[in-house]
Amino acid sequence: MRYSIRGPRRGPALVAAAVALATVAACSNGSSAGPPDGTGSTAASGASSPAGPAVSSPPPSPPPSPTPTRTYPLSKAPQVVPAVVAHRAARGPGWKPGRDTAVVVAEKDEFALADEARLIAAELRVPYRGTAAAGPGDVSLALGGAGGAESYTLTVQGGGVRITGPDQAGVFYGTRTLKQSVRSSGAMPEGVVTDAPAKPQRGLMVDIARKYYSADWIEGRLREMADLKLNQLGLHFSDDQGFRIASDSHPEVVSQRHLSKAEVRRIVDLAASLHITVVPEIDSPGHLGAVIAAHPELQLVSVSGRTPRGAVDISKPASAKIVDELLREYAGLFPGAFWHLGGDEYVALMVKNPEATYPQLARAATAKYGASGRVQDLATGWLNDRAAVVRPTGKAMRVWNDGFFTGGVTSADKDLQVAYWTGKEIGARTPVSYLSAGRKVINYNDKYLYYVLGQPNQFVYPTGRLIYEQWTPLVLRGSTPVPARYDPQILGGSFAVWGDLPNAQTQAQVAAGIRMPLAATAQKLWDARKPALGWAAFQALAGRVR
Repeated sequence: MRYSIRGPRRGPALVAAAVALATVAACSNGSSAGPPDGTGSTAASGASSPAGPAVSSPPPSPPPSPTPTRTYPLSKAPQVVPAVVAHRAARGPGWKPGRDTAVVVAEKDEFALADEARLIAAELRVPYRGTAAAGPGDVSLALGGAGGAESYTLTVQGGGVRITGPDQAGVFYGTRTLKQSVRSSGAMPEGVVTDAPAKPQRGLMVDIARKYYSADWIEGRLREMADLKLNQLGLHFSDDQGFRIASDSHPEVVSQRHLSKAEVRRIVDLAASLHITVVPEIDSPGHLGAVIAAHPELQLVSVSGRTPRGAVDISKPASAKIVDELLREYAGLFPGAFWHLGGDEYVALMVKNPEATYPQLARAATAKYGASGRVQDLATGWLNDRAAVVRPTGKAMRVWNDGFFTGGVTSADKDLQVAYWTGKEIGARTPVSYLSAGRKVINYNDKYLYYVLGQPNQFVYPTGRLIYEQWTPLVLRGSTPVPARYDPQILGGSFAVWGDLPNAQTQAQVAAGIRMPLAATAQKLWDARKPALGWAAFQALAGRVR
């Protein structure tokens, strides 16, 4: 029999047990039991066989019950920051790294995805096996599938994980979701994640001119940004208080504490490996105090002899020459697709009568643009000329919104994008005035997205809560969104750290202070809808996924 009685024989005890069983069986049939036959069986009364008395077999053991199939509740979406856009729930145990887990890539994609595979393998503390076939419990990466740039699909099924995306960035973001889910809950839920960002430009900008930040500090922010699926780091490295990157063409303008070009290359390379583009900014024609300190002859002087800080005299060809030489020098150091030309707070345009206050600018304006030319035309022409220097590199260029002017005889080049930060400038224009003119806009709303050291001018350090609960990319100025029809023109947004009072916080304090606002910004740039979690739960989650 397949289900035999197991265990050692017990001699007389076993015989006694058999006798008892036979007796019970005989009695149940109305017959008396016969004597034991010495084999542990008894003869049935009145039964015979050619071989001798009939022997009854022990009753068969019941077949074992099958092990019940374990049932699982429907899975829930992974707990990550930013939250995934969609998760198709399934029943199953989910996935967690095990003793035999490894990371593999599709053979055709090894060159493209090896770096992403090695990184997530190191973070999960499992081996990378290259193009080996995926085994049970493995994580496999591959390029492919539908979807737009930076999208991905993450599938947990049959004990393994598969991440696919149409580009490297999408697959990378899938690994960020996997990493965060394991950190937050120890596992990745069963089912399928389909995810993609709402906005293509999602950033952090740091004023490294007024406050020096070390290369290590900047690299730490890059790693934090990558886990939050942010993809742009702006470096405002020239201002009145400092010029923070080494220069070969004009070393005299560089501050004592600065980043070497080797450090910048290291930052740019790390950023690229994390699918982040570094966006440099040399702000002009204002905020050039560090340049003027080395070249006082470029200082703008009013009719009364006043010398406004940081403003160069844009009627002087030498002012354009030095800025253009710096632009050309750094264009090669920053190979990314974006450039910030600055253009904000030019003091000559912050007075009631620029032509009377700065007659040399008025003369230059009429000489270049005719009798109707004004100082604002000269400033607009300055930006267009600087854009012409950068344009051959193929970079998309942006300008602060208060560097754009209306009503003049000239206008800013059509390809200049608007970095919208304030509505407090003289002659302030509404965001819709830029959008209705067809301009593309990046959101730097100073009400929500500004972290200003020392909290001057009624700025307060944001906690992130108002960003999380109130702000969306449509909220460009104040707290009122622009009409939804303009959403495609809003390319994204950036949280900004400004060093107005640079000693108000240490580098470590800045890093800690921007952690939650940056997480909230990342959430709303990835998915502008109202988040599922409340603020307190989001704070707790952000702490778990770090």
